[in-house]
Amino acid sequence: MKKIVLLALAVMAVLGYSCSEKQAAPEAFMRVNGPNIIAPDGSKFFIRGTNLGNWLNPEGYMFGFDKTNSAHFINEMVCQLVGPETAAEFWEKFKDNYITRGDIEFIAAQGANTVRLPFHYKLFTDDDYMGRNSNDGEGFERIDSVVAWCRDNNLALILDMHVAPGGQTGDNIDDSYGYPWLFESEAEQVEFCNIWRSIAERYANEPVILGYELINEPIPNYMPNQDELNALLEPLHKRAVAAIREVDKNHIILLGAPQWNCNFKPFTDWTYDDNIMYTCHRYGGASTPEAIASYIEFRDKTNLPMYMGEIGHNTDEWQAEFVKVMEDNNIGYTFWPYKKVDRSCMSAITRPAEWDSIVVAFAEAPRTTYKEIQAARPDQATSRRVLDEFIEASRIENCVPQTSYIKSLGLK
Repeated sequence: MKKIVLLALAVMAVLGYSCSEKQAAPEAFMRVNGPNIIAPDGSKFFIRGTNLGNWLNPEGYMFGFDKTNSAHFINEMVCQLVGPETAAEFWEKFKDNYITRGDIEFIAAQGANTVRLPFHYKLFTDDDYMGRNSNDGEGFERIDSVVAWCRDNNLALILDMHVAPGGQTGDNIDDSYGYPWLFESEAEQVEFCNIWRSIAERYANEPVILGYELINEPIPNYMPNQDELNALLEPLHKRAVAAIREVDKNHIILLGAPQWNCNFKPFTDWTYDDNIMYTCHRYGGASTPEAIASYIEFRDKTNLPMYMGEIGHNTDEWQAEFVKVMEDNNIGYTFWPYKKVDRSCMSAITRPAEWDSIVVAFAEAPRTTYKEIQAARPDQATSRRVLDEFIEASRIENCVPQTSYIKSLGLK
C-alpha cells in the first residue's frame, strides 16, 4: 500500500502544476468515485495521517492552558504578559518554528500519506491575528510553504477552515464570541464564501491539495436552537461549493456534519456536486464498529467517501483498535494533533523549566480587572525569556517523538 500511495502522489506531482503555472489537466487530481477516493493513477487512495493543529489556529490546551483556551484569549494573555509589540514578535517566531519543512519530513517518514491543515479565516483578512493586522497574503504564504513541503515529501494536503467568520460552534475551537453567528449573518456568510473562492482560485491547479474542508465541527450539541441551526448548514454548504466551483472544478470538497461532525441526519441532498465527500470526528467511547455505525450507514446511503478528520487523545491500545475498525470499514483518518505539549501526539513539546510557573500561572490567574492583571504579571524579562524557550522547545529537532503513539496510528 505504501508503494502505491507514493506512486500515486508522484503521478500527481508530474501531471500537476503549481498555482502560478499553466492549468493542470483534470486527471492530475484526486477524485471521488462512489465511496472511494481515486488517485491520478487510478488506484484507491486511503487517507492516513495527522493534523497540524495549533499552528495557524492556537488552542489553549496544546500550550498547557485551561481557561485561556481560544486564539484571541491566548493573544490577549500574551499581550498582557509582555506587551503587544513583544506578543507580535512571539507569534511571528511561533509561526516560523512550530511547523517547518522538518516537521513535514518527519510526518512522511512515519508512513503518513496525508496532512490536514487547520487554519483561521483571519489569515485572509485585515483583522488582528497572530501578530499581524493587514491582509498581506500571509494565509497564502503559509499554505504555499506547506504545499511545497508536501509535494517534496509525497503527502496529500487537506485545507481545513477550522475557524470561520462569525464562528461556527460558539466554543473555543472556533475562536468565537460564544455563539455560531455565521449561520445568522449574511455578511459573515458572504465573507466565508469569498475567502473560499479566493483560496480555490489560487490553488485550482495544485494537485498536491486533496481537497477543501469547508467548515470544522459546526454547531455543538448543546445549543437550545440546535435544530434550527442544523437546517441552515446544508444551504451554506451549497452556497460555498458554488462559489468554489466558479473558479475550481478540480478539487474534492469535504463537508462536515453538525454536532462536532457527528450528526449526519440533517443532510438531505448530496447530488448537487459530483466531487464532494463527508468527514466525521470521534473522541472517546468504544473502539468497535458499532461506534461508527451511523457514519457507515450515511456513507452507504450516499455512496460517497467518509473520512475521519479527527480522532485521538486516547490510549495507544484504543487507537490501534480503532484504526483497524476504520480500515475494515473504508474510513480514512487523520489523528489529532501532530504536536503539542506533553504527550498524546506524534511530536511532543517538552515544557521549558519555568513555563508552568510563569506563563501557565499567568494564563490561569484572575485577569478580569486591570488590578488583577498587574498583580498577576511576572517579571518582564523572565516572561520574554520563557516565551523564547517555548519557541525553541517547539522546533522539531527538540521535540520528543512518541514512538508507541505513532505505532498505534497504523501508518507504516
